[in-house]
Amino acid sequence: MKDNPPAGLRYPWADAPEHGTATEVAPGVLWMRLPLPMKLDHVNVYALDDGDAWTVIDTGFSSKKTKAIWQELMDGPLGGKPIARVIVTHHHPDHVGLAGWLQSDFGAELITTRTAWLFSRMLTLDVQEKPTQETLDFYRSAGMDAAIYDQRSTDRPFNFGDIVAPMPLGFTRIKQGDTIQMGGRTWDIHIGNGHAPEHATFWSRDDNLVIAGDQILPSISPNIGVYATEPMADPIGDWLEACERLNLLARDDHLVLGGHKLPFTGLPTRMRQLIDNHHGALKRLMEYIDTPKSASECFAPLFKRTIGEGEYGLALVEAVAHLSHLHQEGRATRAKRDDGAWVYMRTE
Repeated sequence: MKDNPPAGLRYPWADAPEHGTATEVAPGVLWMRLPLPMKLDHVNVYALDDGDAWTVIDTGFSSKKTKAIWQELMDGPLGGKPIARVIVTHHHPDHVGLAGWLQSDFGAELITTRTAWLFSRMLTLDVQEKPTQETLDFYRSAGMDAAIYDQRSTDRPFNFGDIVAPMPLGFTRIKQGDTIQMGGRTWDIHIGNGHAPEHATFWSRDDNLVIAGDQILPSISPNIGVYATEPMADPIGDWLEACERLNLLARDDHLVLGGHKLPFTGLPTRMRQLIDNHHGALKRLMEYIDTPKSASECFAPLFKRTIGEGEYGLALVEAVAHLSHLHQEGRATRAKRDDGAWVYMRTE
């Protein structure tokens, strides 16, 4: 879900580093950028200097192009020092894609949350040549457009393993309340939720740095969706709880290093907007469901813009998430329509 950047945000760097180069954002902390073949066309990754080796945070997709850029980085900005540890903030492919490669080919230790590792490894092993019946049933229950449904029901679905390198057994777990040493600093680990379960964020005790992954982004709100894996999940509730909790830690001078877009300061302002953005979406949705509507019929009040075919899937799962949140809070009822779609109507 897009929103407008708040006036209180400041961007110390106007431009991102070119592929194969790095920008030093603090002593011993490098910001690098890798390409993605989608509308959101990049992911930010970071390297922290541990003296005789590096810790890197997030990895980009698994592809020949991305591996070549990593090699440029290792030979150039990383100065030939080994990557001893790779930290994955959450299980999405643009963040975990080359973690297994860094483990198997370079001997790096993988550090992440248990949920992120379990999801990543499970999904790399779950190869499907055609959509499962559970997925098709979920599409129907969301009221997916008939033409898109027909296409997706016959196309080979996206497989995690297409863009995520095989993950060997073995990882080191981090969890809420842990600390970790990296880049000459002690970092408190705080866990977010909503965009991805058990998403790790890192807050430096020694200066103003926050490494936020996709939990906190400056000019877009991360996608928050419900999937066939857990159709009664409430990621909106999880997201709002995490944002309120992390907001208590936020300082205006924090330099936030996110998974996408530019590093920024003004974190309290941004946290409040991230929270208000979803409360506003829920309010608009409540006004819209005065008559029963399926998730696919609720794009206009939620996103306030036209949704193209490339964005349709993410928009659909986010619409399901918002409607299901209202239902689970008792603010909306739901019933199955003749075509198999759940339709929701407000109770107030």
